[in-house]
Amino acid sequence: MSVLGVLFLSFMVTVVAAPTRVAAAGGGGCAAESFSNNRVYAACSDLTRLGASVHWTYDASSSSLSVAFLAAPPSSGGWVAWGLNPTGDGMSGTQALVALPKSGGSSGSYDVQTYNIQGYTLGKPGPLTYPTSDLAAELGADGRVRMFGTLKLQNGTGEVNQVWQIGPVASGSIVPHAMSGDSMASKGKLNLVTGASSSSGDGSSLLRKRNTHGVLNAVSWGILLPMGAIFARYLKTFKSADPAWFYLHVACQLIGYGVGVSGWATGIHLGNLSKGITYSLHRNIGIAVFALGTLQIFALFLRPKKDHKYRVYWNAYHHSVGYTIIILGIINIFKGMSILNVELKWKTGYIIVISILGVVALILEAVTWSIVLKRRKEENKASNGQLPLSL
Repeated sequence: MSVLGVLFLSFMVTVVAAPTRVAAAGGGGCAAESFSNNRVYAACSDLTRLGASVHWTYDASSSSLSVAFLAAPPSSGGWVAWGLNPTGDGMSGTQALVALPKSGGSSGSYDVQTYNIQGYTLGKPGPLTYPTSDLAAELGADGRVRMFGTLKLQNGTGEVNQVWQIGPVASGSIVPHAMSGDSMASKGKLNLVTGASSSSGDGSSLLRKRNTHGVLNAVSWGILLPMGAIFARYLKTFKSADPAWFYLHVACQLIGYGVGVSGWATGIHLGNLSKGITYSLHRNIGIAVFALGTLQIFALFLRPKKDHKYRVYWNAYHHSVGYTIIILGIINIFKGMSILNVELKWKTGYIIVISILGVVALILEAVTWSIVLKRRKEENKASNGQLPLSL
């Protein structure tokens, strides 16, 4: 299989923790809030995403969490949501309270629905894993929706993941929230033991780690390794390029492997930071690429000499595993882009890069075959007693 074929086949087969600032009952913007029906809460936090705030009281003896969530919908008559995720720090698995305008109700009247979110679509309303009570919502004079509720948590609960969101309503139905900016970074933690809200990590730092993971793997498995394969397949056809092609090939593969291992390790670290969220196919392909890449490195130490009888078998193994790594690597890069929901310009940029490599491979494939056929023709002439022309 040519490098062009590998690139073509690969091409065809082809949120973040939000920081919060804590306010005790005596200070901070959230502490100045007052609620209807004499509702009072022991602690509150102004959330730095979406202009929201959360207020809560936790009764450890009964594991009861009373909460009030305040946020302004993106447009009049929109929805707001807040929930706890017992399995991870993102949307999937969240036990959500959603406040939205009452159907057929008076202007400004809101109702609260509960959603046990599985995956990355809201689904239908249903009971939560936490028993709920005292659910209510109202529209404040400042345009923010105030949502109230009480959740019965498991005994011994200390710190929990919180997720919040806002979005529009159209024709009485919930419209998905924005897929960029603060809407993709609206999550944090509630420490129920200390009565404080704290971030689950530096959101910008986690985003940088995800971007770093993507860049490292795209450059290594998706660019350097295909370049190394191009050097090995096509440059060695030119006698003047021997042994330079070999050193170029080895340099690209070793650097690509080293960078790829860094990207793979970053991915493992990200997985540890995202308990309960598993992208099985992306992870499994990544493990396979790393394992095969490591096998290729060790195989270099077992490389027979050119005239050894087993060299042909080693070459067959080396080529097949190498092309498999490139194919799986490129496929997994596109899988990762989908998971990270990268901007179109980045995906387009990578497609342009591998397309350029494909065009280069196509040109070199044609040149290589022309040289090979010319050499065969001259060899046939030599075998018939004619002197060959030197290339």
